[in-house]
Amino acid sequence: MFSIFIKHNLIFIISFFVFIFLNIFENLLHFTNGRNENNQQIFQLTMPKKRDWIKIAIIMVVFAVLQGGITAFLSNIFAI
Repeated sequence: MFSIFIKHNLIFIISFFVFIFLNIFENLLHFTNGRNENNQQIFQLTMPKKRDWIKIAIIMVVFAVLQGGITAFLSNIFAI
């Protein structure tokens, strides 16, 4: 039964994980830019604290679900 679920929702699952993978780097860059915007130093990557990672993760999951859902919905409509 689980394999039927995976086969039926494969586009959602792939879209979800691709979004999470690519977006983690973008979010890290945005976080660094926000933390260092007043500094005149060379770009330095800043790692978020645990609380900030949790906030980032929650937002990413919400948008990954939206991305996966929209992609799956549109693929069903256009039969891709």
